[in-house]
Amino acid sequence: MKQKKILLASPRGFCAGVARAVAAVEETLRICGTPVYVKHEIVHNRHVVADLERKGAITIEALAEVPEGSVVVFSAHGSPRAHYEEARERRVTLIDATCPLVTKVHLELLRYLREGYQVLYIGHRGHIEGVGVLGEAPDSLIPVIETVADIDRLAIGNPEKLVYLTQTTLSIDETSDIIAALKERYPQIIAPPLQDICFATTNRQTAVKALAERSEAVLIFGSQNSSNSRRLMETARAAGVESYLVDDISMVEETWLSGKGTIGISAGASAPERVISEAVEFFRQRGYSIEDFQALEENMRFTPPPELVQLRAPKHHA
Repeated sequence: MKQKKILLASPRGFCAGVARAVAAVEETLRICGTPVYVKHEIVHNRHVVADLERKGAITIEALAEVPEGSVVVFSAHGSPRAHYEEARERRVTLIDATCPLVTKVHLELLRYLREGYQVLYIGHRGHIEGVGVLGEAPDSLIPVIETVADIDRLAIGNPEKLVYLTQTTLSIDETSDIIAALKERYPQIIAPPLQDICFATTNRQTAVKALAERSEAVLIFGSQNSSNSRRLMETARAAGVESYLVDDISMVEETWLSGKGTIGISAGASAPERVISEAVEFFRQRGYSIEDFQALEENMRFTPPPELVQLRAPKHHA
């Protein structure tokens, strides 16, 4: 009989940007009381959103849903410039929890446009992060590239100054294929100074690749609308291993585990550690041994949003 074992990937779960955004909502609730409005899900995880809503956060999609003078937190994914202008007009107290690595892409877009570059954006059409980035320059023609096939459909001529930017949560392997095809067609194209796919996305995909080599099936904990979680599942599948994306252990089907000895577990950057703890307990009760599988170390931390620091100040001097 096969030895039953769980390999717990590390790093996994909350990244620095998600931890910062969730903490921003929690602290805003502590300082300001309820309700605190959150524009778009603070992160793409239904457990995190539900936990915050129980504490008094109200998730909205449009600022028109917010009474004037309210407190609003902008989600980690970033927002179009028009939303900041609307927040000022509605006189709301704004806490901007945009991940600093997403903000970096916003600033790169503005800089390259200012310097006269044609910008190409590699990402998923309609994803909230890309909507925010492209919303910095609504009047500019910035093609979105999802696949290598999209490159053949580009109608931009052959501009001398050309740069690509990317969504922060993409698959490293797929994106490298797109970038290689772009360089072949446009040898003059340049990359941003530091790659846009964030360190946490890269690290979790690297860990899952290594995990897949040692596992007979891989479970990724994260929500279906989480881009980085879906990429983890796809990374494991690309390595030739069965992989499933689940919100929590209740979604795991017995047939996925049948006949499997070693099960790998990881979690997307917006998945809370408690869903992993519940999964570990589930498998422990079924006789699985639990083993940590550390692929690399991750120690990044971000400072809180500056608006939150200002919000603390009056309390500090009281």
